[in-house]
Amino acid sequence: MKIAEVCNVDFSMRHFVLPVMRAARARGHEVVGFCAEGPMLEIPRAEGFRVVPVPFARSLNPLAQARALQALTAMFRAEKFDLVHGHMPISGLLARAAARRAGVPKVAYTGHGFLFNQPGPLWRRGLSLGLEWLGGRATDVFMTVSEEEAADARRLGIARNAVGIGNGRQPARFLPDPAARAAVRAELGAAEGDCVVVIVSRIVRHKGHLELLKAMQQVPNATLWVVGNRLDSDHGPDLEPAFAEAARVLGPRLKRLGYRDDIPRVLAASDVFCLPSHFEGLPMSVIEAMLTGLPVVATDIRGPREQVRPGVTGLLVPPLTVEPLARAIATLADDPALRARMGAAGRDYALAHFDESKVIGRTLDLMGL
Repeated sequence: MKIAEVCNVDFSMRHFVLPVMRAARARGHEVVGFCAEGPMLEIPRAEGFRVVPVPFARSLNPLAQARALQALTAMFRAEKFDLVHGHMPISGLLARAAARRAGVPKVAYTGHGFLFNQPGPLWRRGLSLGLEWLGGRATDVFMTVSEEEAADARRLGIARNAVGIGNGRQPARFLPDPAARAAVRAELGAAEGDCVVVIVSRIVRHKGHLELLKAMQQVPNATLWVVGNRLDSDHGPDLEPAFAEAARVLGPRLKRLGYRDDIPRVLAASDVFCLPSHFEGLPMSVIEAMLTGLPVVATDIRGPREQVRPGVTGLLVPPLTVEPLARAIATLADDPALRARMGAAGRDYALAHFDESKVIGRTLDLMGL
């Protein structure tokens, strides 16, 4: 079969969609990627995938979306795909609409988090719900990474056969690594007895960096490593003033590591993973941390509460709060034995539920590939 995999930006293609493309190609299918142009597309292209640039805009600008829809429709008609598989709210909706306009025989969608479940004005959430409902009418195979959001889709009539497929990473890549731990901690100046808390995410407001920076001021025996950057297409307030103030207060206990290609090594060198997001789909970073054997502190929201077993593999706290977050981090910073127990339990749980090959296998089977 000839398959189109469609997502919004190169970051999503690299981190979320590329494993699906690899697996589909391994089953003998021709796979073409579609997303906005960006430097991370060098990776799939180096692996021999054709990735076609699309003028996607991460906004509700109707003219920009109309241009992207027109471009996708023209390409789908010319290429004559057997299946179009869309990802992310806006690009996924446009992919499905273009596929139907172009007469593509089969249309699939994977939701990585519904916009109507995110904090925001009522009009935007209502618009998102309406668009998801329309998109569901154009979808043959409807999947979400979160079981809870699959239930939302069924309950709200978006897709009565929605399936929660989960997310996954490779256990052979994310795992405890004593050699990497020693090397990275030496590189970053962390002694063996230091408790290193790490967050890996884009630097955007809804990932909870502001709460985390304030919470760390109340945990004097822990160091925070912040991994990630802000994409050019990201929206929301500039967080640099908050980071500057936190650097003044925390001093050497705050380290900005930027975008890293060696995330498995950084995780192996850490002691606690923290992701205090305001909303999520089913975060890959939590899966990576669990596979590496780290206890996880996350917020009690859709996605993380399907991953973290409170008191067993980590701790859940209310979103947009500082005091509970500080207490959870302090609990783990003060107790190395507890960190070890939770980390080991988390790896076992991740191996059973978040193995990439199993998750992607289910995805391809649902799409009939």
